[in-house]
Amino acid sequence: MSILTTNPMVKNGLLLGLFALCCTGLVAWVNALTSDTILLQQQKQLTLILNQIIPTELHDNVLSEQCIFVNSPELLGTKSDLPAYIAYKDKSPVAIAIEAIAPDGYNGAIKLIIGVDNQGVVLGVRTLSHQETPGLGDKIDLRKSDWVTHFTGKLFKDNLNIWKVKKDGGQFDQFTGATITPRAYVKAVANALTYVEQHRLTLYQSHYTCEANHE
Repeated sequence: MSILTTNPMVKNGLLLGLFALCCTGLVAWVNALTSDTILLQQQKQLTLILNQIIPTELHDNVLSEQCIFVNSPELLGTKSDLPAYIAYKDKSPVAIAIEAIAPDGYNGAIKLIIGVDNQGVVLGVRTLSHQETPGLGDKIDLRKSDWVTHFTGKLFKDNLNIWKVKKDGGQFDQFTGATITPRAYVKAVANALTYVEQHRLTLYQSHYTCEANHE
């Protein structure tokens, strides 16, 4: 009689190994079936957010198709490349939507995106991802609070003293019991706007899709 059939430990081990192999195959199969759907949903979500922070009446191009990757660890909060989307009206650049990272959130990095026009007026800000504390720091999420809408219409000038929470002498409300999150967020917005002001012409001279520019 084979040791494989008489030794319960060996038999159970083989069964567990086979089960694990089947599960891995199933996960890979499901992932292959759903990857295109997930990508499509992500693209739809991106388009929705871009059209929120740069209203459709201001541009006539597809924002997600006019994009360049940028890099500035100091002002954009990460060593990784981040996309900046260029809005055009009658073939002239009118605004930019740029992603940024607030690396010093209470529970880690916060990813956000800012829309700003040629005059430095903020058109909109949205949170893309975060891990902030529910009921406190998560007020940066539009589904939880309208706090991020308070950036809209603000004119950015290179006076970072006012681009702070009120507790630090600035113009933006902090959250009750949670100052770290809004402080990090406002700083990230101000830094990203500083980057745009410093590199606007270079950004406007780029005519690539994100995919083509990042090969």
